[in-house]
Amino acid sequence: MTQIDGGDLVARMLKREGIDAVFTLSGGHIQNIYDGCLDEGIRVIDTRHEQVAGHAAEGYSRLTRKCGVALVTAGPGVTDTVTAVATAYQNASPMLVIGGAAPLGTSLMGALQEIPGTVEMMRPITKWSATIPYTRRIPDYLAQAFRIALTGRYGPVFLEIPSDILFGRVEEDQVALPSGYRTEGRTQGDFALVKQAAELLANAERPVVMGGTGVYWADAGAALQELAEKIHAPMYLNDMGRGTVSQEHPQFMSRTRRTAFGEADVILFAGTMIDFRLRYGQSINRDAKVISIDIDPNELGRNRGIDIGIEGDPKNALLQITAEIGARGARHDAWMQKLRDGETKVSELRQRWLHSDADPIHPLRLCNEMAKFVDEDTTVVGDGGDIVGLASQVLPVNRPGQFMGPGPLGTLGVGTGFCIAAKTVDPKRKVLMVNGDGSFGLNGFDFDTLVRFDMPVVAVVGNDRQWGQILVGQEKMYGEERVVATRLGDNARYDRVVEALGGYGEYVTRPDEIFPAIERAFASGKPACVNVIIDQKPEGVSGGYEFLG
Repeated sequence: MTQIDGGDLVARMLKREGIDAVFTLSGGHIQNIYDGCLDEGIRVIDTRHEQVAGHAAEGYSRLTRKCGVALVTAGPGVTDTVTAVATAYQNASPMLVIGGAAPLGTSLMGALQEIPGTVEMMRPITKWSATIPYTRRIPDYLAQAFRIALTGRYGPVFLEIPSDILFGRVEEDQVALPSGYRTEGRTQGDFALVKQAAELLANAERPVVMGGTGVYWADAGAALQELAEKIHAPMYLNDMGRGTVSQEHPQFMSRTRRTAFGEADVILFAGTMIDFRLRYGQSINRDAKVISIDIDPNELGRNRGIDIGIEGDPKNALLQITAEIGARGARHDAWMQKLRDGETKVSELRQRWLHSDADPIHPLRLCNEMAKFVDEDTTVVGDGGDIVGLASQVLPVNRPGQFMGPGPLGTLGVGTGFCIAAKTVDPKRKVLMVNGDGSFGLNGFDFDTLVRFDMPVVAVVGNDRQWGQILVGQEKMYGEERVVATRLGDNARYDRVVEALGGYGEYVTRPDEIFPAIERAFASGKPACVNVIIDQKPEGVSGGYEFLG
């Protein structure tokens, strides 16, 4: 008879789920899972901080639409992942965190890294959190975890495995791996509500369509575009919805959302949270009819009353509405032209800053230079505040999953983990990370991981030597003389940090140096950092993403 341990069972279930890489920081409580992964051909990517391992697992899930996996040791290993788990929860990203734990056999005796309540700690920020009680039940619990993470509204799950359970041994032929444990099907929208939505959109005079994170997870970009073309409506995208429709599409718009929402008579939201990013719905025309589609019924009608709320998979619901409209779609040339003129006006106003030769460097000039390196084969990772907000308005993003940012939790420090994931999933794809100097300081040391695993990415740091989004408001509220805790050092050489870790670095202070420095960084074939000193109070830009034009 052949005996196997819990680490073998974990690895075999990961393999069954189609997972080819896991992210971790070494820990004795979980080390036999690594051994099982080697047997199953699963790559083990070890980071320098468990938070980065968690962000990498989420990045993997975003890029593959599979369940990313982080393996962390007991006690502080688990607590270090809390931020990453909370970020994934807010982003509806499917992720499995397996946490080690002290042995059940020495419970309450003060074992190394023993901490009570980790399952309860994870419960509010996961779809499911549990302790596995027996070695032979490991496959069953993992099947349940994958089922919960990947059905309905996606999200993270947490499983704690005490070390005496994980290292426990069982007879191989006495443990069967589950199969057929979750459905691949997606729900349809209520037919009566679909018909009502089609009626409103077919008769609209100033329709608007907006897609968000739910459109990405449902792979619904083409369905969103088809519906918008049918009713001749402008398309706006936010968060992970970016790239699900090409920015080159004549109906895509990004700079006139406030005008569109304020004047529209019918607005359709697909997989979009009406939260702070949409001013909690307060900027929507009070007389507008609102249609909302979401896999999570709790999002329907949140913050702003809706006229039609369709619970269901966004892709299926959008296709249903389009089919129901049939040949009734109409053109709205005057409406579209008004918005297009607004887009052009903002674009023209920006030109002076996009091409500015000012010293210090205007952040929009930096964004314009970065944009020259972004093509269809580039993944863009955003990790910062104002600089990422501006970059998201300038850099071309034309395919699903091409842009990965912090999401609604606003987590800084996601960048290195997302870059690790991007290079794990597709080593040949070019990766550009847009960094704030504040965010670089959180997890920048995981450039060591990028170096060790030969993952060349280029991070461009928009270095304004401050926590800009906070400082601007602080100064307005209390005055310049009471600005505190929001300034960073003038001499921080993030480029030299990366060089010291084995990467490539450049330091830039003039606009004409930006393009050649980024070009050399990509050509180096190493993980690289281009540290760009930018204006602290740039003309035409306010803190908090907003363009003043």
